[in-house]
Amino acid sequence: MKKQAPDSPRNTPANLHSSDSRALVSRETVQAYLNAATSDSTRKAYRSAIRQFEKWGGRLPTDSETLVHYLLSRAESLNPRTLELHLTAIGQWHRYQGIANPVLEPLVQKTMNGIRRVHARPKQKAKALRLEHIDAMARHLRAQAESKKKYRDLALVLMGFFGVFRRGELVAIRVEDLTWEEEGLIVRLPRSKTDQTGQGLLRALPFGAKVVCPGTALRNWLDAAGIKEGSVFRAVNRWDQVQQKPLNAGAVNQLLKQLGSECGFDFVDNLSSHSFRRGLSTSAAREKVEFELIKKQGGWKSDATVWEYIEEGQRLTDNAATVLMEKLAALSEVD
Repeated sequence: MKKQAPDSPRNTPANLHSSDSRALVSRETVQAYLNAATSDSTRKAYRSAIRQFEKWGGRLPTDSETLVHYLLSRAESLNPRTLELHLTAIGQWHRYQGIANPVLEPLVQKTMNGIRRVHARPKQKAKALRLEHIDAMARHLRAQAESKKKYRDLALVLMGFFGVFRRGELVAIRVEDLTWEEEGLIVRLPRSKTDQTGQGLLRALPFGAKVVCPGTALRNWLDAAGIKEGSVFRAVNRWDQVQQKPLNAGAVNQLLKQLGSECGFDFVDNLSSHSFRRGLSTSAAREKVEFELIKKQGGWKSDATVWEYIEEGQRLTDNAATVLMEKLAALSEVD
């Protein structure tokens, strides 16, 4: 009887199990890095887009003919920019599955171009908060009865405006990210929309008059809430108790709309956290603040974006019609 050869080290059950484990860990690690390559908000938007396509009746993988039918069926009800997002999400799915991308087919692209031309709508822009709006909000909050929430909301408004923070950046700030200097406050943003690799961005907030100083307002909030570490902006319940969890990013928009309504603003529907960024940049432009200073404070990478805000802020103050009206007025006085 032929003697059975012992298992080689490569094929022993223990080694096979170890190999499977390594493969599993490797796949999980790769998946983790793939997930990190895309922001949570983008991934959420893509998932929502694909769910809507599947709810309509589409299946992945799909083909160009199905995509054209989908575009035609939704062209009247969805903004073209939303449809473009849906195509991007579907295209990304095919790309990462290693499947031919039907979104790139000429018929799909041509159909989308036609929809864009026929159904294009102006992009809804957040209302830019002016200095007088920030002043009204700050006065309204300071007039309220003593509470921790009052201090938090005032700090959030002043920090959001003068720091030109996005809502996700605001709620992500931790005590460990703050550096207090004699001249003001330095906030380190571990991650931002324009810094997805996590190199870190710094936002400087010089000290100013106490009633409008974001650094002073932040200190008052931290002292009132007893926050020594962790998240800076936190939820406050109805009993004015500060919670451990950070404030939800969506709560920033809700707060602005609530304050806008209480202050009697007639543009409440157009208020969002982006009102801080548009507001600081356009207000600075009206005060003739230099381009580079505006760009640096907002952390913008694109010069074109900054120039767009500057033009918006100065379109009524630096206007050819002003000179001509003054000349015409002078001629009228002569008559």
